[in-house]
Formats: sequence, structure tokens, C-alpha cells
Amino acid sequence: MASDKPHMNLAVVGHIDHGKSTTVGRLLFETGAVPAHIIENYRKEAESKGKGSFEFAWVMDNLKEERERGITIDIAHKRFDTDKYYFTIVDCPGHRDFIKNMITGASQADAALLIVAAPDGAMEQTKEHVFLSKTLGINQLIVGINKMDAVKYDEKRYEEVKQQISDLIKMVGFNPANVPFIPMSSFVGDNIATKSANTPWYSGPDLLEALNMLQPPEIPVDLPFRLPIQDVYSISGIGTVPVGRIETGIMKKGMKVSFMPANKAGEVKSIEMHHEEIPEAKPGDNVGFNVRGIGKNDIRRGDVCGPEEKPPSVAEEFTAQIVVLQHPSAITVGYTPVFHCHTAQVACTFVELQKKLDPRTGQVKEENPTFLKAGDAAIVKLRPVQPLVIEKFKDIPQLGRFAIRDMGSTIAAGMCIDIDLKDMR
Repeated sequence: MASDKPHMNLAVVGHIDHGKSTTVGRLLFETGAVPAHIIENYRKEAESKGKGSFEFAWVMDNLKEERERGITIDIAHKRFDTDKYYFTIVDCPGHRDFIKNMITGASQADAALLIVAAPDGAMEQTKEHVFLSKTLGINQLIVGINKMDAVKYDEKRYEEVKQQISDLIKMVGFNPANVPFIPMSSFVGDNIATKSANTPWYSGPDLLEALNMLQPPEIPVDLPFRLPIQDVYSISGIGTVPVGRIETGIMKKGMKVSFMPANKAGEVKSIEMHHEEIPEAKPGDNVGFNVRGIGKNDIRRGDVCGPEEKPPSVAEEFTAQIVVLQHPSAITVGYTPVFHCHTAQVACTFVELQKKLDPRTGQVKEENPTFLKAGDAAIVKLRPVQPLVIEKFKDIPQLGRFAIRDMGSTIAAGMCIDIDLKDMR
């Protein structure tokens, strides 16, 4: 059984057209997750549409619309195995309008593979994705310097891009000395599954070796049970079936649970994963479960399931540390953008700007600033417009992170440091 290996979620991030989907397709092909004849079919289809280099990318983009547009829209989940792990790839779109999906993808990942095209080097979204990955709690990174064939495998160009990216990732707190930088070509297959003769000057690991060098995620079984709901189904003969991924703790058959902020309670009758019934489920498991005493309209996406004796925290207000990624003008008190926190999307109002911090050191630069602009880090107080479950990052980090979006882009990202609980009686 392949699933006896530890499981890792890998987010593939980076700027559009830098080769993320092609890399993913190549990984799936090299590890035998996609048979050669399927790739061959894609290749013929791609050539007939005049997109000859797209065959590996197309493995990920099974959606017809995506083939026609030539871009990655949804987060396609694919599985592949190395000797050591079994990976689920969260292929994160690089397109601006799809960064919302990128946030949901990255917040589930244990490690990120950042793809940077050698001809271009670091681009706007390279920066944004690195920043988000770190703020969303990913602390293992591999950098693939892709399209080396396009720069004729020039070592000097590799070193330039490596330096650029090192400076960038250092700013958000990664140590470049611990990050592999792999010169590669996903299209040609250089340094993906085997060392390439085209880069004799490179002595580090190939991509599969680098993936095997990642540390397995700690499974937070000791934390209180939390499961943010992704969907709620009503299945005839069974009843209401919420679906979601367990972030922390253990879910057991027969346990009494409460859903917040819906403020509904019930008992877990059965748990199902990959169409098989299981007695208990652990963090990282995507499950559907049936709850006695809960109707389909009682709960919805964004609610969080937890044990009745330690229910999820609903915030009246919360204090957070944020980093402003971009904003056309400035953030002031009264501003109310949408917060993406686990599976919830809730508008929150800035009620106090308490401190402006130096983003590199975390030291206080200014007390009670009048506004915040792009690049600022700050401590702020927020009030959700509708009830929102959020946890202190130090208690349950998986539910303490969020991204802030407005006008179609990510304005800021951050984590919750304190909560004024809402009275749910």
C-alpha cells in the first residue's frame, strides 16, 4: 500500500508562464502517475492546436476551458509518489484573477515548490506567492529555476536568478542556505528525475531528490479537534453529510460535536474517507461525515466543527498581525475588506490600527499610525461583519491565518494574536 508512506501536500507556486503546470505534468509522468500513452495523446492534441510545448501542462489542465485559454484556473489535485512520500500536488494558479484559489491551495500545503523562469527571473507574482506562502505558514521551500534550456544552460544566469530569489526569500524569513535551488527544464526533463548532462556545473539534488529531503509535517493530533466545512451535502438514506479537511485533533465516531458560528450540536454517526467508512480520522484527512441532529440548512461552508466541550472560537473582535502586500492607496480605520480564513470568507472592519512594525525585525516603528500602505507590517484590531470562527495562531495555527482581499487582489495576509470571544449563548 502506497499510502503507508507519510503524506505531504505540495503547493506549486510562481509567476504565470514560468512553467508550473509543465513541471507538475513532468513530475506526474516521471513518477509513473500518468502513463506515457496519455502524454502522447495530449502531445498530439496540443500540436493540432498549435501549442506543441503544452503536453505536460495539459495533464494538470484537464478542464476543456483551460485548454482553450491555455491557463490554469482551478486547483487541480493530483497524487504522485516518491520513494519516501506520497504527495498531493496543489497546483496553484499564477494568474492574477485566480490568486484567491492560490490562497486556499497554499494554506493546505506542507511545502512549496517555487518555479522561476531563468529568462525572466523574479516577477511581481513570484514575490507575492513567496510572501503569501510564508504568511500562510509554509516553512519548507524548494526553488526550481526553470527553462534553463532557454538560456542555453548558462551557469552565470542561474547564479543571477539564484541571487535575486535568495534576496527575496530572505526578506520573508526563509534561510536561502537551507533551500535547494535547482537549475531545470521541465519541458526537456533536465534535473527533474535524474541529473542532467546539460548542467555539469551543478552538483546539488535533482527535483525528486529535493522532494525526498523535505521533512514530514508534524501531525497536530494533540490540539483540539477542528474541521472547517467545505461543503454540505444531503444524501438520501444517510442524511446531512458535511465535507472538509481535518486541520487539528482527532475525529471519532460517536463524538459529540458543535458547529460554530452556526451554534448547532450533534453526534458523529459515521466518517467516510475515499468512499470507505473509517472509525476515526486525523489531521490532513479529507472526510465526509454524517451527524445526527443536524439538518442541511443548519450549517454551511465556513462553519467549523469541533468537540462540544471545546467548541471553535467565534470572534466578536480580534487582534491580528498583518503584512500589507499591496493597496492602491492606504488602509485606514473603517476599511472593510473580505477576509479568507480557512474555508470562511467574511468581511471584517479595521477598528484600530495599533502599531506599525518593521517587517524585517518585527520591532515597533510607530504607535497608533493613521494609515497603512503597501509593505507595512502592523498590529490591528478587527471586527467581523458576520460571525467568524478564528483561533489564536499560537493555540491552533491552522485556524489562525488569513488573507485579506479587495478589488480582485490580495491586499494583505496575517495571523490572529488575540480574540474577544462572542457570547454564543
